[in-house]
Amino acid sequence: MKPTRIALIATCFALGLPMAAQAEVGAEQKAEALATYATIAQHSYADALADAKALHAALEALAKAPGAETLEAAKQAWLAARESYGPTEVFRLSGGPIDAETGWIAQTYGAPEGQINAWPLDENMIDYTTDADGNRTAGNIIDTAGVFTPGGEDVTEVDVTTITPETIAALNENGGEANVASGYHAIEFLLWGQDQDYANMIEDSVTPGPLSAGARPVSDFTSDPHAARRLAYLQAAGAQLVADLSTVAAAWDETVAGDSGLYRAALLGELTGDQAAMNIPTQEAIKQILTGVGVFAKSELANERIAVAVLTPSEEDEHSCFSDNTHRDIALNYEGIHNVLLGEYQGQDVGMGFADVLSSEERANLDALMERIAVRIAVVNETAETTMHFDYQIHPENEDSVQNIVTLKNELRRLGDQMVMIAPEYGLSLTTDNVTDPEETQIN
Repeated sequence: MKPTRIALIATCFALGLPMAAQAEVGAEQKAEALATYATIAQHSYADALADAKALHAALEALAKAPGAETLEAAKQAWLAARESYGPTEVFRLSGGPIDAETGWIAQTYGAPEGQINAWPLDENMIDYTTDADGNRTAGNIIDTAGVFTPGGEDVTEVDVTTITPETIAALNENGGEANVASGYHAIEFLLWGQDQDYANMIEDSVTPGPLSAGARPVSDFTSDPHAARRLAYLQAAGAQLVADLSTVAAAWDETVAGDSGLYRAALLGELTGDQAAMNIPTQEAIKQILTGVGVFAKSELANERIAVAVLTPSEEDEHSCFSDNTHRDIALNYEGIHNVLLGEYQGQDVGMGFADVLSSEERANLDALMERIAVRIAVVNETAETTMHFDYQIHPENEDSVQNIVTLKNELRRLGDQMVMIAPEYGLSLTTDNVTDPEETQIN
């Protein structure tokens, strides 16, 4: 039987032998893989933007007529918006318009990811919570009239007399990464309220029950003295979310005139004239993408979003902790990885995926790993929808669910490392260090 490339690399490394040069795919295949990636990104962000607009409309309707029905409609709109945004997260960490920190891409788009999906957040900065003694906390944005000073270092005072998108943007991560004021999770907290146990991970005394999420009372939006400010905050946060996603979606959209599609064109090497220097070299583009997929699968999804929560254990470290929607975050984030590697979107073939160049044996090994991951995610989802949410699945006494989640984490880390095996097909060299965030949280 022909040995796999993984086995050959391991053998050569152990014996100190040089690896034979690996033939790489041609320019046409590289261009096709990049075009598929760009098309998936375009569809993904277009859908996320459409659902964000629907969420904003639902928040506006809540503000116009606050009540149980409009609050529930806003919650459902938020959940729907997460379904389309989740798969887009695979495009992070690849130097693209969502989070590039240097060069013309950062200057053009402003790295809006931190305003869109930053977490975990210190909810006490936004609104009240119930402390360990059962008392409401105070000194937050909602109950402050005038100038608000966030906690942390190098803070900037912000006048919150009127809550606007600009106000929220100025407060977001002002003084520290946990000072999240905008995006999906700020909206989530305002809609659901806290879902947290202050005694320990076993005795849930705030919102009891394995299928209970946060339960903010409708009165917070009707009769409470600060109801109008909460509604204003939700309207502003919804508007800011739409604005930020519009920026990213336009970067990938080839169908609109003007600067729309600028990043997509640069990624595909299509810019001409004075803009030609902005084109991203093919090899650099593919390396950034594979590295980004690897780091996202291994260090972000597997480590930060799964390992930290289950091994701490702490429901505060799960992604959507207020709505208990973390099971969907995991599934949808993985769907984005699946899409890019296999060239699919919403179950439909789009074109050549980055994994399509593997030999039949290597592809079979990758498919087997991805199938195992999919099965474990399906268990997390089914359990969350029928028996207990993710925050209960990570309880130490629930040994079967904990083991499933820990194994899922390990297999996602292996999937991230698989980018090292795909890279040589494109004439690139990556190591496992390249696909590991050196600043990932270490769990003892």
